[in-house]
Amino acid sequence: MKTSWRSASLVASAAAVLALTTACGQETPSAGSQNVGATAAPGDYGSIGAGAQNSGVGNGQGAASPTPTGAAGAPVAPAGKLSVSTNAELGKVLTDSVGLTLYRFDQDTAEPPKTNCEGDCATTWPPVPADDATAGEGIDKALLGEVARPDGTKQLTVGGWPVYRYAKDVNAGDVKGQGVGGKWYALSPDGKKAQSAAAEDLPGLSTRNDPKLGEIVVDKNGHTVYRFMKDTQWPMSTACTGKCLDKWPVVAPVAEKDTKGIDLQGSTPNRGYVVFDRPDGIKQQSIDCVPIYTFAGDEKPGDTNGQGVGGTWFAVRPDGKPVGASEK
Repeated sequence: MKTSWRSASLVASAAAVLALTTACGQETPSAGSQNVGATAAPGDYGSIGAGAQNSGVGNGQGAASPTPTGAAGAPVAPAGKLSVSTNAELGKVLTDSVGLTLYRFDQDTAEPPKTNCEGDCATTWPPVPADDATAGEGIDKALLGEVARPDGTKQLTVGGWPVYRYAKDVNAGDVKGQGVGGKWYALSPDGKKAQSAAAEDLPGLSTRNDPKLGEIVVDKNGHTVYRFMKDTQWPMSTACTGKCLDKWPVVAPVAEKDTKGIDLQGSTPNRGYVVFDRPDGIKQQSIDCVPIYTFAGDEKPGDTNGQGVGGTWFAVRPDGKPVGASEK
């Protein structure tokens, strides 16, 4: 019996390895690999994970305090009567009763409403309590709702999206959280992202002509897409793990039909545009078998602050080639 069980296990393991091997020569994650991208990380960029613990900051406790959140760890104020303000670049933006900008997080979900910002993330991005929130002029009250957080508190939702403030916004009208990490965006009154007209209705991946870099790839928010020269193309592998992902978030899978101007064939016909199954369990889009990222330091569409960082990070051309660097 022991011999038969062992043989069957070896056959099953070999089949699993074969099934996980992909067109770009991806190496199968080891059985002991851990999801380094799903652990709690410094809060500016947000992190998710079953192991994340809610620190209690920004969980609605002390909601009776009349002082809005002005720094990480300060008591969370109720939203009060929501209002609409106009930002010169973003247009209509949702604010709380004292004019502080309200935000949404791309790693949350609206259908059904679910929050994925806990621990350090909730310190930097305090969840807005659902208590006492009302719709002001220009806001459909039917869009207001609530979602239960893991700690049992109720968080305000707008259009299904959990609502947050940003600890670095200290004055009415501040929008310092806009575009942080390529995941945080000010809320428009209808629950959608408030963003410049240039970034509206973009495909998941497309291209734009940069005055210095030429034609480069951008994501659905208009943010520049980069590649890491320490990654490998064949077999496809990544050298950006753990805290590296805080500064260089992966580009999530994008359907081929949701692209414009991207070379979907690459140097490996019918294989160039594939999803990379990373060893940490995160799925990442690639172009020509090259994993792609955005840069947390790019605050708005058109920024290219990640270009040349460390001599290893470069913007990506439509065919996956790096701008300003040679491939080995």
